[in-house]
Amino acid sequence: MAAASEVPFVGLTGAIAAGKSEALAVFERLGAATLSSDAVVHELLSSEQVRDRLVERWGDGVAPGGAIDRARVGSIVFERPGELAWLESALHPLVGERVRAWRAELPGDAPLAVVEIPLLFETGLETLFDATIAVVAADGTRVERAGARGTDALEGRAGRQLSQEEKAARATYVVRNDGTVDELEAALSELFTELTTRSEPRA
Repeated sequence: MAAASEVPFVGLTGAIAAGKSEALAVFERLGAATLSSDAVVHELLSSEQVRDRLVERWGDGVAPGGAIDRARVGSIVFERPGELAWLESALHPLVGERVRAWRAELPGDAPLAVVEIPLLFETGLETLFDATIAVVAADGTRVERAGARGTDALEGRAGRQLSQEEKAARATYVVRNDGTVDELEAALSELFTELTTRSEPRA
C-alpha cells in the first residue's frame, strides 16, 4: 500500500457562489477523500484553544455559556476589517496544521485527496498541494446562486478575496461551472482521471 504522502493532494478554491462546495461533493462521489476548510474552522471554533483567544480579544459575550456564538463573532468582524484580519491570522495557521494532519492520516489506497479552501491563494496554503483547481462561473450566474441562498452582498463578501481571474491565473486547473450539476460532474470526472493517472505527488 502506498504511503499517505503519495496520494495526489489537490487544493480546491473558487469565488463566492462559483460552486466549489458542489465540486467538492462531486469529487467525493467520484471516490476522492475530501475535506472542507469551513468544517475545520467550525471545529476550531468549538475548541477551548480558540474560544479562549476570542474571549481574551472580545470579551465573554462571544462565548455565552462557554460556547462560541458564531453570529456574535460574525457581527464583530463583518464591518471591522481589522478584527477580521486578526481572526483570520489566528485561524489560518491552525487550519494549515489540521490539513497537514489530515493528509498524514489518509489511507494509502485513496485515489485522490481534495481540500476545499476558499482563501487558498490569499493565505498562501497552495504550497501544501501538488496541484490546485479554481472553480469559476459568470458573475450573473454567481449573483443568482448567491441570492437563492440568501447571500445578497456578493461583492462585499468577495472584497477580501482575489478576483476570479487572479484565482484562475494561479491555479493548475480551471473548471467552469455555468451549467448543471451533471455538466460539472462530467468535467470533474475527466479531471479526476487526469489527476489520478498523471499526478506526480510531492514527497
